[in-house]
Amino acid sequence: MNTLSKAFGKKFEQNKDLVRIRSFEFGGHNFRVKVPLTSEYEAMMVQVNQPDEEKIAKYYNELTKTFFENKKTLDPKLGVVFTEDDVELQGRSLKQTAKTKVITENQITAMVQMLVPEEKDFDMSTITYEMVEELFPFSVQMELLQKISEVISPSYKETKGK
Repeated sequence: MNTLSKAFGKKFEQNKDLVRIRSFEFGGHNFRVKVPLTSEYEAMMVQVNQPDEEKIAKYYNELTKTFFENKKTLDPKLGVVFTEDDVELQGRSLKQTAKTKVITENQITAMVQMLVPEEKDFDMSTITYEMVEELFPFSVQMELLQKISEVISPSYKETKGK
């Protein structure tokens, strides 16, 4: 118990995590989110932005397979350029696209893991992106990500009620 929490008493100390829980309605369901401490959020962002290189390579290979198979017959109008270690499509790196996909999946997973489960014994840290993807289409994942973000970090407009 730190000095500030002592000032609020023992009952606060017992219930301090409840102060950090916010809720929102989405698709007819009431979701609850535990707002992370700054240190928890920063650690999460470090983890999100350090994507798994094997997963990047897997996605990159999936994205480029057809280009490599048809390298000799590709129409130049498509704008496919083979560099030493990448394939660019109309000036965009497919290696960077694969990396962005992994970072996005990491972010979605991390945000979903902040949800408070209704089942008391369920460990949200065991959630994987594959579980999220199986349950929600990508457009719903992005909306859910936005809702969670709004709850954990409301904008100035929302906090002032304007």
